[in-house]
Amino acid sequence: MNAQNFDPKALRDAFGAFATGVTVVTTRDAAARPIGFTANSFTSVSLDPPLLLVCLAKSSRNYEAMTQAASFAINILSEVQKDVSNTFARPVEDRFATVDWRVGDNGCPILSGVSAWFECAMHEVVEAGDHVILVGRILAFDNSGLNGLGYARGGYFTPNLSARAVSAAAEGKIEFAAVLEREGEVLLLGDRPMILPACLGGDGNPTEVLANHLENLTGLPVTIGFLYSVYEDKISGFQHIVYRAFAGEGEPRAGRFVRPDAIEAGAVKDQATFDILSRFALESSIGNFGVYFGNETAGKVHSIPMKGARS
Repeated sequence: MNAQNFDPKALRDAFGAFATGVTVVTTRDAAARPIGFTANSFTSVSLDPPLLLVCLAKSSRNYEAMTQAASFAINILSEVQKDVSNTFARPVEDRFATVDWRVGDNGCPILSGVSAWFECAMHEVVEAGDHVILVGRILAFDNSGLNGLGYARGGYFTPNLSARAVSAAAEGKIEFAAVLEREGEVLLLGDRPMILPACLGGDGNPTEVLANHLENLTGLPVTIGFLYSVYEDKISGFQHIVYRAFAGEGEPRAGRFVRPDAIEAGAVKDQATFDILSRFALESSIGNFGVYFGNETAGKVHSIPMKGARS
């Protein structure tokens, strides 16, 4: 695809492959009312002088207030603040009514419980196509040490949960598996019983090991997403780490794509596989995914909503 015929949605999806943190940008409008919006197009710029930037769409309802503001703040959300991200990403009339915040020394709203915050003077507003780049000179900041909330490919992820999963599984025999999805269907191998595509764990990055296995198995381009399920099979002694994964176009060399909500318990190899597929069918229908931790019979799903962050 060349620059003459870019599909905007495909380009946005490609940008979304880059994992970022999630921030809430805040300031006050001309009437001194607090305003804020969720953004993941944030980055540091310079230590001397201390500068950062965030991008803002010209179509944003906050465009006029933000570009005319003398100062603004960047609030980097912690991994337990998905609800805050969603609140400031939606057209809610009073976004600040549902969050705890205070006024910073330079007049900007500072949210409580964030990983870090920066209060900035407006240094420069740079034209950039259908966006503007707000460059801020940092006047004050604080770092709480809390883990940040991650965002990529349209969904949140929590780095701490991922680290816990791999650390726990590393103590035993490991199997990597995938819920390999495409257009609402999931790739399964075999006939009855059907199984998820999987490989034994070994040296190297788990997502790279799994991606290589899936591409060799299916002959399709594969992108590994986020953790989906981590459980111990107490009978076999295996730790199972299951990721969401996304398959490209083409006919798979092995397996076939089926609708997860059409699969019966007896059609797959065990109850754990059936539970994974049933949960995936339900979560896909409501757009609210989670990560399961436990064993093959009992555990807990840590909810990770899928909608919210945007620039």
